[in-house]
Amino acid sequence: MNWFLLTAVLLNAHLAASSSLAAKQPPPARQLPPAAYLKTTYYQKSCPNLESIIHRRISYWVKRDYTLAAAIIRLHFHDCAVRGCDASVLLNHSGSERAAEASKTLRGFDVINDIKRAVEKQCPRTVSCADILTAAARDATLFVGGPFWEVPFGRKDGRISGAKEAEAVPQGYENVTSLLNFFDKLGLTFVDMVVLSGAHTIGRCTCHAIKRRLYNFTGNGKPDPSMNVNYLKLLRDQCKSDRNFVNLDATTPRVFDVDYYRNLWKKMGLLSTDQQLFSNPGTGGLVDVLARQPEFFLSQFAVSMVKLGNANVLVGQNQGEVRLKCDYVNY
Repeated sequence: MNWFLLTAVLLNAHLAASSSLAAKQPPPARQLPPAAYLKTTYYQKSCPNLESIIHRRISYWVKRDYTLAAAIIRLHFHDCAVRGCDASVLLNHSGSERAAEASKTLRGFDVINDIKRAVEKQCPRTVSCADILTAAARDATLFVGGPFWEVPFGRKDGRISGAKEAEAVPQGYENVTSLLNFFDKLGLTFVDMVVLSGAHTIGRCTCHAIKRRLYNFTGNGKPDPSMNVNYLKLLRDQCKSDRNFVNLDATTPRVFDVDYYRNLWKKMGLLSTDQQLFSNPGTGGLVDVLARQPEFFLSQFAVSMVKLGNANVLVGQNQGEVRLKCDYVNY
């Protein structure tokens, strides 16, 4: 046989066999997102009493000061909003997220430290501060009449915390488009954004944060025209000092309900971002649905909080650590 012909035949046979083998090989496995490794049973053996410890300590603190419920939920959001839910907001050093101007009114750090100490006594070096903060936000919601949801665990604590990054967290004056972009980066939809904004059914805000709406909204020396006139007068009476506090929900500030959304009907949203949710054509319809269907709001809030708690989590020993104290990284 001609050597050139033989070589061609062998080469064609080799290529055909290689193609057949490649066709039989399974496609490469898709890498699972980090949140897929979280489990509700993560501490079932290593710290079986974890949730009861958190529940008792949150109960103790909220009974002493009901405003701490909203503070813990907000603290959890600020944590997840920067670098994901990694407890980076708890780190207390020069230039950390806690030092940012956007973090000045955050509260609840002592509550989380208290829970961490109680957990360390029973389960030393086991439970991350990120997991504690996530579960604490759930229990804080529960104690003011909000829904219950199962919290998946297994987050690790981050080692990096920067004030500059924290300044990007929404402050209550952004437009809906920028809010949508911010939530999208966390893997959350416009539904999650509108529903999680419903956490403003409890909690307070400083008068300093809304001063521009009351007196000089667009730089022309006039208040925000989207505000109810009587509500504007009430807020001006309450805000004689920038350091005073006003309720985010003017009607039922201690109850986790849909009055937050119903207030938007009456142009009584405290923050500019709140009122825009109703006036914006893309989100106004959902606000209307939530205002009319309390059960839907509560069930969807639970779903959206789970999604928030899963945002950009750290899993595995190489990605983070279990801090011995929530204020500082391990040395």
